[in-house]
Formats: sequence, structure tokens, C-alpha cells
Amino acid sequence: MKRILKTLGISLTLVLVILAGIAGWYVYTKLPDRQGKIQLDNLNHPVTVRYDERGVPHIRAKTEADMYRALGYVQAQDRLFQMEMLRRLANGELAEVLGPDYLDSDKLFRTLGLATVARDQAAAMNPTSPSSKALMAYLDGVNQFQKTHPAPVEFDILHLPQRPFTAADSYAVNAYFAYSFAAVFKTAPVLTYIRDKLGPLYLAPFDTEWHPLGAVQALAQGPVNTVPTQRTMLAGADWRALQQLARISQSADFLAGITQFQGSNAWVLSGRRTASGKPLLAGDPHLSFAAPSVWYEAQLSCPGFDLYGHYMALSPHALLGHNEDFGWSLTLLENGDIDLIAEKVNPLNANQVWQLDHWVELGARTETIHVKDAPDVLIKVRQSPHGPIVTDAVATGYDRTPVAMWWAYQQTDNTLPDALYALNRADTRDLARNAASQIHAPGLNVVWASASGDIAWWAAALIPQRPQGVNPMFILDAGKGEAEKAGFYNFNFNPQEENPARGYIVSANQQPAGVIPMPGFYRLPDRFMEIDRQLQDPKRRWNVEDTKLLQLDACNGYPKRLLTELLPVMDQVLTDANERAFVEPMHKWDGCFDENSVAATLFSQFSYELARAIFADKLDPEQFQSLLQSPALDLALPRLVGDANSPWWVNNTTQRIENRYETVRIAWAATLQHMEKLYGTNLLDWTWGKTHTLTHQHLLGTRFPYRQLFNVGPFFVPGGRETPSNFSGPIGPGPWAVTYGPSTRRIIDFAQPDQALGINPLGQSGVPFDSHYADQAKTFADGGYFTEHLDEADVRSHTKSVLRLMPTRSE
Repeated sequence: MKRILKTLGISLTLVLVILAGIAGWYVYTKLPDRQGKIQLDNLNHPVTVRYDERGVPHIRAKTEADMYRALGYVQAQDRLFQMEMLRRLANGELAEVLGPDYLDSDKLFRTLGLATVARDQAAAMNPTSPSSKALMAYLDGVNQFQKTHPAPVEFDILHLPQRPFTAADSYAVNAYFAYSFAAVFKTAPVLTYIRDKLGPLYLAPFDTEWHPLGAVQALAQGPVNTVPTQRTMLAGADWRALQQLARISQSADFLAGITQFQGSNAWVLSGRRTASGKPLLAGDPHLSFAAPSVWYEAQLSCPGFDLYGHYMALSPHALLGHNEDFGWSLTLLENGDIDLIAEKVNPLNANQVWQLDHWVELGARTETIHVKDAPDVLIKVRQSPHGPIVTDAVATGYDRTPVAMWWAYQQTDNTLPDALYALNRADTRDLARNAASQIHAPGLNVVWASASGDIAWWAAALIPQRPQGVNPMFILDAGKGEAEKAGFYNFNFNPQEENPARGYIVSANQQPAGVIPMPGFYRLPDRFMEIDRQLQDPKRRWNVEDTKLLQLDACNGYPKRLLTELLPVMDQVLTDANERAFVEPMHKWDGCFDENSVAATLFSQFSYELARAIFADKLDPEQFQSLLQSPALDLALPRLVGDANSPWWVNNTTQRIENRYETVRIAWAATLQHMEKLYGTNLLDWTWGKTHTLTHQHLLGTRFPYRQLFNVGPFFVPGGRETPSNFSGPIGPGPWAVTYGPSTRRIIDFAQPDQALGINPLGQSGVPFDSHYADQAKTFADGGYFTEHLDEADVRSHTKSVLRLMPTRSE
């Protein structure tokens, strides 16, 4: 018997060893090739790719075409699955491979027509333009890798078919990223509902006005409340459809494990404000976190061109970059470049809507959505003169008010590829300004500096000329002419600065000052104010170490603004000694969201409970969720708490009339109850470090066992809503899973541009089990940086492996 058991044990061990060997070999075949020689079609000359210690490729080629072809090839090695999911999301093809759960997302993006517009753009592209040549060479490199190598492991798990990537796919992905900037779906419907159904007194706390002197000046002057005169004829079914759209729009990128833009920081100091005497540029775009991360870093070099850049999937042009001579960063302009428009339907012909002074026929097309393990779904997409009827994406019939989406991206020339190609080469202020002027949509702030001493900022977008008084923060009424545009303003009227006398420029998604009206969905000014406050001292000379501390700053003045109004109310309401003891940390709080802060935890939970007590009884659940995710709520709360007579304090679900004191008491009691349920009654256990964590989630990370294999985290990260270190998420109950934050942190001192610093939140590679899949995650969470190698000697000394791409025919 013992001999039999021993034999069985040996046999089982052998089987396990064999299976482990097979698994190891399988994983090995999926890993990127970072050394050796590989033949590549269409190369004119050999290309050298040197990989540094972080897996960043440094590509040296003899021609631009070879350089971009090599970029496509090596990026596909690391990010092919990311590329596939992005194009499927943008084209509305996720349900085909992921099943019915993604049907709503596909309906939305088919209705928006990203793929249709992308096909038209691809057909109209000039094949002889430098940017088009770069794109086609890049896509050739991507497709050659896909054709000649085993598919990534996710392709096998999901049984994904492979097909070549096209220029239309690239344009569709660009359109998705442009769309993902927009806050319109989570803000305009709920603000319109408040205005139309609840009335102007309820709208008063929300900052919906354009401030010619900028948001910071407006904050200092106090609220300017105007009584809006616009109204729409939307009914109950219309509001429900719009809220469904908001939910689908918000969830689509998270369902697909794909990043969405949320905000950004960028600032630049002139040489007279730095220790080195040269400009210093810092930037950290804020995106939602996912695995893999959004940015792919690479240094590209060929005769006449050298750039260390940060690239997105399926685009050959760096969105962030620098070299020895210049560099730039981007933030979202947050201008309203999308209008939601309630159409006026002809009562005698449901297929006609009003435009200017006559009825216009709606266009229509039919889309077929393939669904995994389910029948195909046919949808009819209607098109008004103002844009696609987006409510059709959730409508079961056409018995409601159709709402169209006008989008500047679809109404302007597709100049973004040309703009980025030029920006990648803009080594003078004039060239950089000209490149920025070619960015039509989405709206971006370009913050630029040169080693020669110039600093500049341009609000880059085509700003529409709307009728006077029309505000895109609300749904517009086509029947009243609110949807019509007279054209676009000239770029020269956009907000911009070049070499300002104060010696620095800050961009943090705040509403800028400007001579033309640019209403939009701007962020709280507090993040800008915290950065600006530290940069103001004209005697201080900034260096890289100081800049690190500012990028990692986890404090701002917003908690103080809100608590200045709240704490006096709480002092009057709370009489129980135990409850007052729990309030004490907020009395002493400096507004910093640090690991050991109890006040940060209390404030975050209390903010949610207060919002719930004020708004949830007057809005339906989806409207309330949209409001929690909207930047409109942040500015409304301090204004509302300071107004004891606001009708928001009356609770519609109770028999008695409640006031501000009673509502605050209810919210505070709910705060303590929630935290005690999570962490017990010991206040010292309620620290921010326990409640605020970041996990990088993969598309498959919600499923067992892929959660353990592909997700990375959790990590504690300091910071909170609208702090410079903007690790955050929507207002909600604790514990708080960080959903967005710095997608990279870059610092370039142009006295030593070859020693620029940066970091990837996760790793350079998107290939699970690769050594560079998550090798930067811990350092990133800890606030660390790495050198971005640029100088030839530095690149050579940090080279860990060399890949040589060879023409299939000898030269």
C-alpha cells in the first residue's frame, strides 16, 4: 500500500511539474522580445531599440518612417490587448467579445457615431502629409507584430479574433479620448432638472456662470446668482433616459478597464524663478487608473528629431514630451465643447425637427451589434442637424423628446494629428503657438517651455460662438434657437500667456479669465490656488526637489472653506460630549489628506452624508449619483451650507420641515454610524491610510482567478479631491477606492533636461507576468520618481537589452 501511495505521489508530482512547465512555456511565449534580431517588412534601414531598466525603448532610426514603424512594433509588444479593447470600445464592438453586459456601451458609442466619423476622417486624410505618413508606418509596425507573434494571454482567455488595425481605428480611439474629457452627461441633465423642475432658488448654490475675470476672482467676490430664463419641455421619461445615458457614459470605460480623463496639473517657471536659471516644467495629467496604464514611454530619434515622449495606444504622436531644447505638458481646458439639445419635433411629422426657421428631416442609419452568445441587435441611429439623437441609445420608442448631441470634435476639421506632429517638433515659441492653434477639439491647455528661456500657455480649442445667454451647462432648446452657432472664435481670442511678468504659469482645470465667453465644466479652483500660493513668493528659487514636494502636496483649502461654514453649525447642534469629541479632529485639521489623518476620513464621509441628506430626497437615485460625480457639487456645498434659507434644507420625505441644523445633525450621526460599522469605536483606527487605497484593475480583474493574477494593489496613497496630489474619486461613502489621479509625474529642469524625472503608475508593459508589468507601482504609490534617460551616454549606460529590427531585404 505504501509503495502504491509513493508511486501515486511521484506520478502526481511529475504531472504537476509537467503542467508547470507547460504553463511556464505558455507564459514565456507571450512575453515581449527585448533583445536579439527581428526582421521587419518595409524597413529601409536597421533600427536599434535599447531598453532601459524600466523597459522603456530608446529607438534610433535613420528615417522617420522607420522610427514610427519601430514604435508601432514595440508598443504592440507591450500593449496589444489595450489597443484592441480601446478600438472595440470606440467602435461599439465590446459586446461581440464580452457579452450582453456591454450592449448598452456599444449602443451609446454606435449612436455617437465615433466609428462613422473616424471612417470619414480616414477616407479624407492626406496620405502625403507628414502626420499621415507617420500614422501609416506606425500601424504597419503594430500589424506586423500582431501577424507574426502569439496573441496576448487575454486574447486566448476571451477568444478574441484578430484583425489588422487601420487609420479609422486610430481616429476612433482619438475620438473616444476626446469624448471621455466631457462632463456634460453627468452635469447638464441634473442641473437642467434642478432649474426646470425645482426652480431658480434650488439652482442658486451651483456655479453655472462664466466669470470673465476667472474662477479665483469670482470665488473672492462671492456668488453671482442670476435667474435663468431658459426652460425645456422635457418630461419624466426624458429625464430617465438622460440619467441612463449618464450612467452608461460613466461606466463604459470602467467596464472595459480603460482610462478616462479627469483633470490635470501643469506649471512652468521662468529661469529667473528657478535655482538653475533655466525654465522648470512640471506636469501630472489626471486619468482614471487601470491595468495597463495609459502612457507608453519611448524615446524616438532620427536625423533632425529627438524626443522623449508619452504615447497613447494607436497614436504615433506624443501627447507629452521633451528634449534638450523644449518640452510641454497638457491639462484639460474643460470648456463646454458638447451641447445636449432638446429637439422641437414637428407635431405633423415625427421625422422632422426645427432648425432656425424651418422643419428639417432627420437622417437615419441602421447599425448591427454582434453580441457574444446572443442574437445580433439592430439599432436605428437618427441624426438631426445638430448631431446624433443620443437618447435613442436608451429609448424603447420615439415617444419622448429627442435629445441630440452637438460636439465640436465632429463639427471641426480633424487637425489633432497634424497639431501633435507639429507640437512634437515645436522648438520655438512661434512654432509651439502655431501647433496649439491647430488643436480644435478636445480643448486642451498647452503649457510649454524652452531651454532658451521662454515659457507659455495656450488654451487650445475652437470656441463656438453661441447665442447670448446660452449656457452649455444646461440642455439647450432647439425650438428657441439656443442650439445654433454663428461660427468659432479666432484662436487669438483664446486665453493665453507668454512670458508673463510674474515669472510662472499654472494650469489646473480652473476656469481661466478671458475676453470671450467659455462656459464649461471647470474644476474647483482650490487645486490651482494651492499651487499658485506656493509659487507666488518672488524671492523663492525653485529646484527639482521643491517641485517634487509640490506635486506630492496632499493639502488644499477646500476643507477649510466648507468647514468654516459647517463647524459653527455643528457646535450649536451637538451637545453630547462623545459626539463633540469626534468633531475635534476637524477643528484642528490643516486640510491635508495624510496617512495618519483622522480628520480627512471624517471630512470625506461627512461630505457624502451631507450631500445625501440635502439632495437625495429631491433627485432620483441616478440623478443623485450623477451629481456626486460632477464638479458642480464641490463648489455648491460651501455656498449651500452658508445659506440657512436655502430650500434644499427642507426634506421632502419627512412630515416635518427640517432646517440646516437638523440636516447637519442627521448627516453627522450617519457619518459616525457608518465609520463605527467599518472600523469600530476607536477614533484612532479611522485613519486615511486605512480607508483610501489604489488598486490598478485589469479588464479581467473582476473575475476569479484573474483578480489575483492581473490586478495590482491595493496601495495607500495620500491626497484627496482636488489636492495637488489628486488621488481621488467621486464623493461617496468610505472606504474610498481611488479611481483617478496622476497618470504620470514629470519634472524637467531645462538646465539638465537629460535628467528629467518621471514615473509610470504601474509599469511600462501591459503583458501580465512580464517583469515590467507592475515594477513601478510601489514606487509610484510611495511618491517616487525615475530618471527619463535622454542623453546618448546616459541611455547607453542604462541599457539592459538591445533589440535590432532588420529589413527583410539587405540594404
